[in-house]
Amino acid sequence: MNTRSTPAQATEERAAASPAAVHVSIENGVGSIVLDNPRKLNAMSLSMWQTLVDVLEKLESDPTLRCVVLIGKGEKAFCVGADISQFEHSHSGEEAIAEYDRITRGALLRLQSFPKPTIAAVSGYCLGAGVALAAACDIRIAASGSRFGIPAAKLGLGYYYAGVKRLADLVGPSRAKQVIFTASQFPAEEMFRMGLVDELVERSQFADRVGEMAATMAANAPLTIAAAKYAIETVFSDASEPDIEGCAAREQACMISQDYAEGRKAFAEKRVPVFKGH
Repeated sequence: MNTRSTPAQATEERAAASPAAVHVSIENGVGSIVLDNPRKLNAMSLSMWQTLVDVLEKLESDPTLRCVVLIGKGEKAFCVGADISQFEHSHSGEEAIAEYDRITRGALLRLQSFPKPTIAAVSGYCLGAGVALAAACDIRIAASGSRFGIPAAKLGLGYYYAGVKRLADLVGPSRAKQVIFTASQFPAEEMFRMGLVDELVERSQFADRVGEMAATMAANAPLTIAAAKYAIETVFSDASEPDIEGCAAREQACMISQDYAEGRKAFAEKRVPVFKGH
């Protein structure tokens, strides 16, 4: 009997044996963060949450980075949430629960506050914490046929405040209640109508469209984008005193930057500007 695996089987076997991980790469100013746990539809293990924080910290200080794309490994799922198989261990006591929540919430807030533009590229299932990850990004592009949902009500879990607020800011309070109260799965087309998905793209055009948008952002003035992102996040912040001075300082930094001088010069010379981020 021939027991040798076919190439496809060998690939599946390697994927099954591979530990859950988060990978990062940078090309032409665009960083790609890949959630790699395809055996569990890219469910987030505790180590993946921790790695995500580390990756974001390193990317923030990289002067070559202009934009980040967050994507799941493969086409079946962006992310189906937290890896609940770890809950027996990570949620086995009050201290363990508090530590797990601290890490996961910290990662989501770190992603949302990341100063450079972020794109969630959603292909396949996007559930639970996967929705929180997508919502924490600035823009969400979804492939047709993708499905979204928050099954917390079927598990008895509380969906954390910042995630609820972010969802409600994007789709409105009634829609956010519908998503969470029903714990249903919604097609990408409906999430596009609700406002969670910003662009809905045919699967055959998905990768090209994500790359196109990321490249467009990467070519634009990074100080302008950072200032605009900070201002928009300030508008939707629940801080009692919005940081208007911080917004003004970032605006002023753009006005006195070399990039602004380059933008004016390129406009006068009728050429594409080359921005340096300073």
